[in-house]
Amino acid sequence: DAGPNKIFFCSAAPPILYPNVYGIDIPTRTELIAHERTTEEIARHIGVDWLVYQDLEDLEESIRSVNPEMDGFDSSCFSGSYVTPDVDAAFLNALEASKTQERPKLSGKTQANGAAAAEE
Repeated sequence: DAGPNKIFFCSAAPPILYPNVYGIDIPTRTELIAHERTTEEIARHIGVDWLVYQDLEDLEESIRSVNPEMDGFDSSCFSGSYVTPDVDAAFLNALEASKTQERPKLSGKTQANGAAAAEE
């Protein structure tokens, strides 16, 4: 009976819920594990007993403690609040549509496991 009794997963970042549109190629909202899932649902999906994420407000507070002059952050991938006004639901939908057309289709087995590998 070797093996762990429980598996805990602690993330040093908040859950990534939205794409970063400022130069980092993050998957679309629907490809992100935290999109429209609770922490408990994500824990079940990845097969852990307990999952905890860093709180965004606590993360920002810890950064301000090192540099109090920082008054703003680009935390759009965590919060969905983008610093430019042209990033709205229509923009994100268009971005997702273009990325979906560029990606290869996944096999049913691969999709069920949540991995991203192209059909051959």
